[in-house]
Amino acid sequence: MSGEEYTPGADETLDAAETPEEIADLVDGEDDVLNIGQERVLELVSYLVVNLVEHPQDVTVDIVRRQDRDVYQVRVNEADLGKVIGKGGQTAQAMRVLLTAVSAHTDQRIGLEIVE
Repeated sequence: MSGEEYTPGADETLDAAETPEEIADLVDGEDDVLNIGQERVLELVSYLVVNLVEHPQDVTVDIVRRQDRDVYQVRVNEADLGKVIGKGGQTAQAMRVLLTAVSAHTDQRIGLEIVE
């Protein structure tokens, strides 16, 4: 799947109370339907990144299908890039560990890329 993109509003943050249906409504490209696993991973990645950065309105998450995995491409404001990557890549690695745990639960292969 490609083309799905989520852009949170200026004062919008995701919280755990949102349902998968609400998350699906936030995704552009209504002709492409996300499965429940993709919706939950999108919610998790968006929640983590939006709450890490100073400019949440600039956060976008794209889902790109590559071979046998879904790769979640995260784009943030240039000033927030260091916050998402973390010192020595620790924050990005921690998010990848969380996604590994989620992928074991949902039986899907997941990747994370932080795009400049």
